[in-house]
Amino acid sequence: MKKNILIGGAAGQGMKSLSHIIGLALKRHGYYVHTHTVYMSRIRGGHNFFQIHFSDQPVTTHSHKLDTILALNQETVDKHKNRLKSDGFVIGDESLSAQGLLLPSKNQAQAINHLKGNNIILLGGLVKAFNLDKKIFLDVLDQVFKNKALDLNHRALEIGYNLAQVKVQLPNKTDDNHMLINGNQAIALGSIAAGLGVFSAYPMTPSTSVMNYLLDHEKDMNYKIEQAEDEISAIHIAIGASAAGVRAMTASSGGGLSLMVEAIGLTAVSETPLVIVDVMRPGPATGLPTKTGQSDLSFLLTASQDEFPRMIIAVKNPEDAFYQTIRAFDLADKYQIPVFIISDQYLADTDLTVDIFKSSHQNNQYLADEHDIDEIYERYKITPSGVSPRIIPGQYNRPVIADNHEHTETGVISEDPINRTEMHLKRLRKLDTLRKDLIEPDFIGSDKAETVLVGFGSTEGAIKSFVKNHPEYCGLVFGDVYPLPLNQLEALSNKTLINVELNATGQLAKLIRMETGIKFDDSILKFDGLQINAEDIKEALYGKHI
Repeated sequence: MKKNILIGGAAGQGMKSLSHIIGLALKRHGYYVHTHTVYMSRIRGGHNFFQIHFSDQPVTTHSHKLDTILALNQETVDKHKNRLKSDGFVIGDESLSAQGLLLPSKNQAQAINHLKGNNIILLGGLVKAFNLDKKIFLDVLDQVFKNKALDLNHRALEIGYNLAQVKVQLPNKTDDNHMLINGNQAIALGSIAAGLGVFSAYPMTPSTSVMNYLLDHEKDMNYKIEQAEDEISAIHIAIGASAAGVRAMTASSGGGLSLMVEAIGLTAVSETPLVIVDVMRPGPATGLPTKTGQSDLSFLLTASQDEFPRMIIAVKNPEDAFYQTIRAFDLADKYQIPVFIISDQYLADTDLTVDIFKSSHQNNQYLADEHDIDEIYERYKITPSGVSPRIIPGQYNRPVIADNHEHTETGVISEDPINRTEMHLKRLRKLDTLRKDLIEPDFIGSDKAETVLVGFGSTEGAIKSFVKNHPEYCGLVFGDVYPLPLNQLEALSNKTLINVELNATGQLAKLIRMETGIKFDDSILKFDGLQINAEDIKEALYGKHI
């Protein structure tokens, strides 16, 4: 059983709240839930929509096919009615020109003097149409709206419920041993579990909800949030906090990362650990600020001048985002490098049911023991691994000398060519040392399949869903993108390789070819600002419009 509901209307009509209520209630029914949003960069007006895909089996991506449209205006019907399945139907006010379950929702909302009750009445109609548990929805209403118009909301839901009739019979589910969370919330939770001390950022869609989630819980946790005046200040605050000995993180999108580029070099030359989150959106410049894409990979590979070690981790889903964020902090500290977590708008805003997170993580900052420190502390001591013994200022009564210039082992500025060569090679050796901590990409499907779909990050859901129904294909989805793990890739290099990416130039495929010489046979590239799904992959491979 799979069902797909679309809620559409203009910005400001309350679709986000409706989607959240429905998703949370379906989760409490025991269903697997996947919700995602397509919205415009405006506060009022335009056309936005949310999709809720739920099933009695795990859901990894959205679908173009719709079972129900909950329409808050006529534009929603007109734009999406062709996506309805043959037995699909519209739920909306009786004033709409549509076929389906049309209720006098606006008149009834006025009758009970509840100006915002139209949505709740339509929600009640949806609950009845799908024969769902009304009490669960009432409880979720209380949770979401807290003390706001509870009696009126209850009355509105009851009115809609009583006006409608059952149109869909769903299998009973009782397993609610999951959590419903989106990618940005999972990154924020992962940073808390990793021992976050300071988070600094400037708001930029679609990364802002990382900061918002952390702000909601700051009073109860042992970290501090700083909303800086711009992204340049934000990353420098984080660098300073890290240099002082606390775990620090900043987050932005591509435009904000562009402003941080010079400071990224400061983390490298000063060998200061830092976690940097890039929630990607299409550019250049402002581009499509509320849409999704994977076009920052090539940029981050070389962001800031010259050569230095870095790590790039592409998170695949909210569960992966939580655990990889913890890992990012550990790797940043262990190798004293910037670690980029790359996500995108789709993953940032998509709620997904996942297993409840479990973490017994012990925060290890990989600081040196006192007996390993000489009387004159060499902050940048040249070592075979490239990693120098690190202490924080004030520790062991040793001065810590650090600089943004090239420097000697003790941190003193130096322009000596021999010293420069040795220090540069020392830093670059971290890349070789780091390789032992790389995680191979996820292999999906049968190793007997002769065609491999290769992606990274959030394309995992679409690839997994497609391969499940097309066993002649298998999938390979990278999380660790740089340095590039090679074992799985080289083992599959004799098969037909097709890269699946949300950019126009095949940036992952170019990186793989640059690093290994492996060429791809074909590409499936989508860069219109919308997320790819299994149906898009099928159409690209078979030429059939869904």
